[in-house]
Amino acid sequence: MRTSIRSAAVAATAVSLALLVTACGGGEKDDAKDTGKTAAPSATASASTTAAAPPAKALSAAELDKLVVEQADLPGHQVQKAKPADLVTSDAVSTDKPSCKPIADGMSFLSAGTPAASAHRKAIEVPKTDGASASPEDALGALAAPVTSVTLGSYEGQGAQEAFASLKTAGTDCAGGFTLIGGGEKTKITKVAPETVAAGDEALAWTITTDMDGEPFVTKLVVFRAGNTLASFSTLSFGGEVKTLPKAVIDAQAAKLG
Repeated sequence: MRTSIRSAAVAATAVSLALLVTACGGGEKDDAKDTGKTAAPSATASASTTAAAPPAKALSAAELDKLVVEQADLPGHQVQKAKPADLVTSDAVSTDKPSCKPIADGMSFLSAGTPAASAHRKAIEVPKTDGASASPEDALGALAAPVTSVTLGSYEGQGAQEAFASLKTAGTDCAGGFTLIGGGEKTKITKVAPETVAAGDEALAWTITTDMDGEPFVTKLVVFRAGNTLASFSTLSFGGEVKTLPKAVIDAQAAKLG
């Protein structure tokens, strides 16, 4: 009974837990949001500035799709391409504190800021069994297995750095909680607690506690920057609590981004 209550509570959060709630409706289509236009270097650049690094060029959706984690990269997981119904558009997600929106986006299968292109996957941890037939307890354990939404966003110029900076600000401003609004629902986030993580050029992680009818629902959010690409990981479980960061998924994605 407790499991069914929690499942209903998860469904009620709509956008904030959009990864597993496909009924929240399709927004953007996976990997087809943008065409990844590149920024042309200035034609008037002088010889003295040619040695400087050129403006970062965003990868296309097709290029990102080759870099996002796949089944072969994650033993012990089931990796799926996100369906249109799993995704929402950024304007469908808002918060009562504007500075908290980057965290709300990360929880909602979105990249912070304004990426030029994106790619999405779902990585479901496969519970270990002894090979015997699944018991009802095993079935409940499978439902409680951690599921991680993986989002890659590629940005023009300094867009990735700016988006990452907004996440830093959000982690500080929103530590005491905020309200996420989306899908016609308001979801109360009660705590955003920092975690330690190392990946890419810079990385952030949090344990996020949501109020579900008076009971805590604990998830994890991780974001790292690799050049002008942000990789975001939002992990939840129908069991109501995720105890550890999705290290295997993070490491596999960091390896593919180089």
